[in-house]
Amino acid sequence: MNSNKKVLIAMSGGVDSAAAALLLKNAGYDCQGVIMRLIDTPETESAITDAKILAEKMGIPLHV
Repeated sequence: MNSNKKVLIAMSGGVDSAAAALLLKNAGYDCQGVIMRLIDTPETESAITDAKILAEKMGIPLHV
């Protein structure tokens, strides 16, 4: 893998950001995900949990 090809992906816990992350990883990029906790709601926690699960399955570190 070329270490110059690094990308930080904004993860939402949804399909679009997960698909983008997977496409970039498969293209050889060194990917890391990030999701922001702006407010404490059940919906926010659910999105973070989903993003963590997706990132783990893809082998991408996720920063909250």
